Amino acid sequence: MDATTETGSTAGQEQHDGFPVSASSLLSERRLHTLKQGDMFGVFDQTGDVLWGPGIADGLYFHDTRYLSGLTTTLMGARPILLSATVRENNVMLSVDMTNTNVTQADGEKLDHDLLHVRRSRFLWNKTCYERLEVRNFDVVRREAVLELGFAADFADLFEARGSVRKRRGTLREPEIHADRVLLSYDGLDNRRRTTMLRFSPEPESLTASKASFRFSLAPGERILVHYEIECDPAPDQPHSPGREFLFAAVEARRALRLSSSRAAAIATSNEIFNEAIRRCVCDIYMLLTDKPTGPYPYAGVPWFSTAFGRDALITAMQTLWLDPAISRGVLNYLALHQADREDPVADAEPGKILHEVRHGEMAELGEVPFRHYYGSVDSTPLFVMLAGEYLERTGDVALMSRLWPNIERAIEWIDRYGDRDGDGFVEYGRRNSEGLINQGWKDSYDSVFHADGTLAEGPIALCEVQGYVYGARRAAALIGRRLGRTTYADRLDAQAESLKIAFNLKFWDDALGTYAMALDGHKKPCLVRSSNVGHLLLTDIALPERVPSVVRTLMDRSSFSGWGIRTIPQGEARYNPMAYHNGSVWPHDNALIGLGFARQGYLEEASRVFHGLFDAAFYTDLRRLPELFCGFGRNRAEGPVRYPVACSPQAWAAAALPALVQATLGLSFDPDTMTVHFRKPRLPPFLDSMTLYNLAVGGESVTVRLVRVDDEVAINVVERTALIRVQITS
Repeated sequence: MDATTETGSTAGQEQHDGFPVSASSLLSERRLHTLKQGDMFGVFDQTGDVLWGPGIADGLYFHDTRYLSGLTTTLMGARPILLSATVRENNVMLSVDMTNTNVTQADGEKLDHDLLHVRRSRFLWNKTCYERLEVRNFDVVRREAVLELGFAADFADLFEARGSVRKRRGTLREPEIHADRVLLSYDGLDNRRRTTMLRFSPEPESLTASKASFRFSLAPGERILVHYEIECDPAPDQPHSPGREFLFAAVEARRALRLSSSRAAAIATSNEIFNEAIRRCVCDIYMLLTDKPTGPYPYAGVPWFSTAFGRDALITAMQTLWLDPAISRGVLNYLALHQADREDPVADAEPGKILHEVRHGEMAELGEVPFRHYYGSVDSTPLFVMLAGEYLERTGDVALMSRLWPNIERAIEWIDRYGDRDGDGFVEYGRRNSEGLINQGWKDSYDSVFHADGTLAEGPIALCEVQGYVYGARRAAALIGRRLGRTTYADRLDAQAESLKIAFNLKFWDDALGTYAMALDGHKKPCLVRSSNVGHLLLTDIALPERVPSVVRTLMDRSSFSGWGIRTIPQGEARYNPMAYHNGSVWPHDNALIGLGFARQGYLEEASRVFHGLFDAAFYTDLRRLPELFCGFGRNRAEGPVRYPVACSPQAWAAAALPALVQATLGLSFDPDTMTVHFRKPRLPPFLDSMTLYNLAVGGESVTVRLVRVDDEVAINVVERTALIRVQITS
C-alpha cells in the first residue's frame, strides 16, 4: 500500500527490502485488540494481556518504541477464563469480562470456576494507558482473592519488534521500585532515555520489578477495584491518585473524540447493519487522527503504521473532504511544513518533494532504517497539489491557498525537475538509497510492477496512475493559480497538462489489452498487465473519453471484480495470487478511489456495485470494520471474504472507503461561492432504501437532507437548513 511501506508480497511472510513483517510473528490466528490515541497505540491479546516471547510483537508503543512488552493477569494463580471482550464503538475503551478457572488453593480447598468475576476497562490518554480491574465475588461464602499483574518493558524499536535484528542495543537501567510504583528505563544508543512508569492503587501487597500482587477478602457479592497506570516518559513524579485520574482521563478522552468527530457530517440510513459499519468508519477515522500544531492528521493505521505517512493521509483526506474539510487542511499544513528543501539521497529527498513517512524510534534516529524523514514515494507530491485544488473547490479557502502557494510551486517544480528523470514528460521513480523502497507507488511490494510474462520491471518506472495524478496536479495548480491572479502560470500548467494527456494516451494505451499499461519500465517498454492502477486514471480526465468504457469493462470483468471488490491484479495475469499483498488482493481504499472515478465518468451502476461489495465485506468482518486489505478469492455464497493475516485494522484509508463511496453514488459536491450542495444523478445502492445526511456544511452554512429511493430514482427532501444554503439536484 503505502502505509505498508515496510511490507511485502505474500500472506505468509511480508517482504520489504530487509524490514519484514512476519505473519507468524504476529500470531495471526489470535484475535488481537488495538487502541490508539495520539502517538501511543497498544496491541493486546483477547483478554487484554500483552504476551511476550520470541516472535510476538504485542505491546504498548509510543513514538515507535515498545514501552510495555509484557502484561499478564492471574487470578488465584491462574489465567482467568475469557467471557467476552470488545472495543466500544467509539474506540475509546477496551472492555473485557473474565472469570476464575477451577483452582485448588494452598490449603487444599477447591474453588470452582465462574465464582469470581473480573471486569477490566482500559483506555489510552496523553501517553498513558489507564486500567481499572474490578473483582467481584459471586459465591455464597467469603473468598480470598489473589490478583497478580506481571509486566515487562524491553524498549524494543518498532522495527525490532517486527523482526529486524540489531547488532547493538542500548542499556536497560536498574528498575526503581517504590511502594506503589515501578520505573523501568532504557538508555538508547541515540542518547535518549526512555522510561515506563507503572503506578498502582491501592498499594500492592508486594511489588517487584516484574510483578504486583494484591490479596483481598471478599464477602458474598462484594467487589474491589484495582487501578493502575502505565505512563511513557513521565514528568517528575507528583502527588497522584490512579483511581481518581482514571475517571477524569476517561471523561477527557471521550470528550475529545466526541468534539473532533462533531465536525463531520453524520449519516443514518434504513439499514441498521450499514449504520453500524458507517459509525465504525467515522469512529476509526477520528481515533486515527492525531492533533498536530498544524491541525488534525490521520495516522495511517494500527498497529504498524501509527505515524504520519504522506500518501495515506492525502488519500484519506480526499476521501473525507466532503465529510470534514478540517482533515484536509491539517494534512496540507503538515506536509507543507515538512516539504523537502534539499537533496538527501539517504532520505530519497529532493527540493519540493512531499513526505512519505516519519519515524521517531531509536533505529530511525540512528539511521539503521531510512524512515526518520523519508521521501521515497513518487505520488505524494502530485497528490498534495491535487488535494489542495480539491480543498479550494470544497471550501473556497483562498487564504490557505495563498499561504501554501510557495509549497505548491515547489511541488510542481519537483515534478518538472526531479520527477521527470529523463525529460520524456512522464514522472518516474528509482530509489537513491539502497535500503529504501524499490517500488515507490502505493503498491510498494518488491514484485508489484512486472511485465506480462511475470518478469519484474526495472526502473526508473513510470506508473500509469502517477501520470494521472500529475495531470490532476497541473490542473489543480492552474485552478489555484487563477484564483490567486497568476493567470500566465496557470495557462502554462494547463498547456502542460494537455501535452501530458496526449503523450500518455499514445504511450500507455494498448488496444489488445483493452486498457492502459500498468507502467513503463526503464527502457520505456510498457508493462502490458491489467491492474487496478488504471482505475485511478478515472479520478481525472487524462483518459480519452472513447477509451473510458473499455477501462470500466476491464475493471468490472469477472477476472477482476471478485464480488467483494476489484482485485489489484486480475485472474489470468502472470503474478496473480489472491493471497499476495498487491498482486491479487482487494484493498478497500483502492476500490473507493475507483468508485469515485466511476462516478466522475458517469458510471454510477458500477460505482454502486463496488459500494455493495465492500459493504457486504464489512458485514462479515469483526466490528463491521474494513481492514487494510483482504484476499482476492472469488465470493462464495454464505461465506465472507478470506482474511489477510497481517492486514492493519483499523486503517485510515480503509475506514474512509465507505464514506467516499457514499459521496460517489450520490454525486455529492459543493460550491462555496454560491453556498450550494449539489447532487448529480444521485442513486442509493440496493441495500439502502433511504439515507439522511446531517450537517452538510459549506460556506459557513449547513443543511440536513433525506434521500429516499423511488423506483430507480432518488427523491431528496430538505429536513433542516440555515438561511443561505441551497440544495441542487442534477439529473
